[in-house]
This record gives sequence, structure tokens and C-alpha cells, in this order.
Amino acid sequence: MKRKNTAILLFDDVEVLDFAGPFEVFAVTDELSEHKRLNVYTVARENRPVIARNGLSINPDYAITDAPEPQIIIIPGGDGTRPVLGQDDIISWIAQGATTADKVLSVCSGALLLAKAGLLKGLKATTHHQVFDTLESLAPETVIVKDQRFVDNGKIITSAGISAGIDMSLYVVEQLFGSEVADATADYMEYRR
Repeated sequence: MKRKNTAILLFDDVEVLDFAGPFEVFAVTDELSEHKRLNVYTVARENRPVIARNGLSINPDYAITDAPEPQIIIIPGGDGTRPVLGQDDIISWIAQGATTADKVLSVCSGALLLAKAGLLKGLKATTHHQVFDTLESLAPETVIVKDQRFVDNGKIITSAGISAGIDMSLYVVEQLFGSEVADATADYMEYRR
């Protein structure tokens, strides 16, 4: 089985657990399979340190211009999503990547970037409870779901705020590799599903 490229977008002021939670889930899943299932990497606008929420500095693996083509795309949230809404190159990277990816996931206000990329039209979606109104204004043709941790539309899956991204990621691991693999990942993380 060929490893699935799993790209996690980074940007300044990204919410730490929004990217680190899914990173841990997918990376642990890969580690427990002796690195045979997933190739997990981070991508940013430029290949320079990204300063996440509360000052955490992260070095992305790739710039959007040289990253491997992903089969799974993870778009985290945080206050940094607002400036990214105006960065056409990142929005284009998301939209173009979605045309060939198997799964496109958002955590928290990462759903705003999916909306800007035109990926939520006619779908159901959720996000952090404090940005329901913003998502609704960006995606008027989207049904906003306010009472679920994540919403699965098949290819596009959105999750609510921060820790809900871990739940969504374990759900996707179960979809892709079965409940035993997802349970083993959660057990290793000491995370209750």
C-alpha cells in the first residue's frame, strides 16, 4: 500500500491544537504501522518559520509551491485565518488540492478558508462556535451545523473548535484503516473516543 500524503497547512497565528492534534493522530497512526500508511507533513505559504498562537515557532516541511500532492489536506483554524482569507495563493492551493485529494478536513475556523475556496457550497459544515456567523456570511449556501463536533460530507469534513479536530481525525483514520487502527491510535494517545 502506498502511503497517503497528508498535508497540514500552517500560517501565522494558527491555533496550536488545531494542527498539532490532527498531526499527532495521523503521525501516530503511521508510526504504529511502521510508517506504511501515511506521509504526514506541514505546508506553509513560504518555507520559513511560522509563529503560531501564543508565540510557538514551527518550521514547515514545505512551501505550497514545492509540497508533494496531498491525498489528505488538513486546514486548521485560529485568528490567523482572517489574513489568509486575503491570500489568493493559499486559497488557490486549497482549492486546487481539493480537486485531487481524497479528503479535505478543516478544524475550527479553518472552515472559513474552505468557504473562501468555494468548497462548502451546498454542503453542511461546522466550525468554532464563535465564528458561526462569519462562516454563514462567507458561505451563504452552506447549512451551518451548530450541535455536532464534526460534519462529514464525504470528501469534505469540517470540525468544531480545537479539540474536535482530534475526534474528526480519529474518525477519518477509522474510515481509512478500520476501527482497530483508530482504537490503537487513540489508546497510544490515551485519548477517549
